Formats: sequence, structure tokens, C-alpha cells
Amino acid sequence: MIRALTHRTVDYVVGIVLVLAPFLFGFWGVASATWVAILTGLVLIVYSLFTQYAPGMDRNISLSTHLTLDIILGIFLAISPWLFGFAGATWNVWVPHLLVGLLFIATSLLTTRVAAGQTSMAGQLGGEAPPEERRRRS
Repeated sequence: MIRALTHRTVDYVVGIVLVLAPFLFGFWGVASATWVAILTGLVLIVYSLFTQYAPGMDRNISLSTHLTLDIILGIFLAISPWLFGFAGATWNVWVPHLLVGLLFIATSLLTTRVAAGQTSMAGQLGGEAPPEERRRRS
């Protein structure tokens, strides 16, 4: 299982890689593939900025909603070569879209969902347990 805070890191890394994908994989000459990658990466980064990856974070999008958006975005990205007509291009154009789309779906399904009432963050952020956890231990 993937921890929520690990998922957060993956989201930002994948978002940046998607924005840079046309240049990394050399498909900047295929406009539809380029725009799908860049816009998908930007959308991922934006909704990740507003996601509550852990209890106590003051963000608008719940982790559950975020993971649902990841699945939707993953399906969109995986089928985009056929949807936008660049599936017939060379492998470096369509394979990254398909693989990253499948990665979105897999990481969403494998990410541990944090229960709403769960307060313990000790070990996840590398800091101390929240005050209510310290009181219970005393």
C-alpha cells in the first residue's frame, strides 16, 4: 500500500514529468499529444495543491475525492492516444500517455485512504505525535 504523503510526492513529480514529457520523450511536434500531456500535468498539480493528504490539513479536496480524480485522469490519459488520434504515431508519442495513465489508476487503487477521524501523524511527517496522542500515552 502507498501512504497518502508518499502519494502526494508522486503526484507532484508525475505532474512535472507530464508537463516536460513532450521535451523528454521528443513528441513536441505532435500538437495533440503535447497539449494532452501538459494540460493533464497542470491539472494534476493544481488539484494536488488543494488536496487534504492527511487529517488536519486545511485543504478543500478530500483524499478520497483526489483519488477518484486520479482514476478519471488516468483513464483519460490512457485513452487519449485513441481519443485524439495520435495512437498511430511512433511509440515515444503514445506509450508515455498510456503508461502514465495506467500508473495513475494503479497508484489511486493502492493508496491507503486515511480515515476522517484518524489523528495520528507520528512517523509520517517525521515529527512528534500530535498533543492528543502524547496525552493518551502519558
